[in-house]
Amino acid sequence: MAEPVTRIMAEPVTLDRHTSAVLIMDFQIRIVNNFASDPQGVVERAAQALRGARHAGIPVIYVVHRGGLLRADAPDVEVHPGVAPASGEMVVTKTKPGAFSTTGLDIMLREMGVDTIILMGVATSGCVLSTIRWAVDINYKPFVLVDACSDPDPEVHRVLTEKVYPRQGTVLTTQAFCRLVERA
Repeated sequence: MAEPVTRIMAEPVTLDRHTSAVLIMDFQIRIVNNFASDPQGVVERAAQALRGARHAGIPVIYVVHRGGLLRADAPDVEVHPGVAPASGEMVVTKTKPGAFSTTGLDIMLREMGVDTIILMGVATSGCVLSTIRWAVDINYKPFVLVDACSDPDPEVHRVLTEKVYPRQGTVLTTQAFCRLVERA
């Protein structure tokens, strides 16, 4: 006799703009140009997500990588002009792949009352992977904007965003995120 099939209904995705922040990670000219599989597309989608977040009043925090080949004086390590920070937005500097380990980001977010982070980054297998894993370990609720992340290996991007990240948090498109924040 076959076992009965039980379906678990997914809860609707919600987002509280008062306890959320966007982390846009490693959207630096050199990183985007060398590690995004579709540099122009990922920048355009990230810019769309930034517009939606800003319109909803969700804080945006830039996380940039410095050190090694990414010296501070090299012009191509600046944030890509297509997603440049708006006046007053914070820029956090890191020296490792993830956004938490070499920064005071956790303290900053907690002081802001943030418990939900919306992640965008290049590369999906670098900064995004390191950040989501650390975030879950310290009890943040992560959202990953699947099409505002990119990786030099599209198959790695697919596996992470379809199989790994959904176990850690919420994965959605930029368009779905923008619709969600309109209601937040």
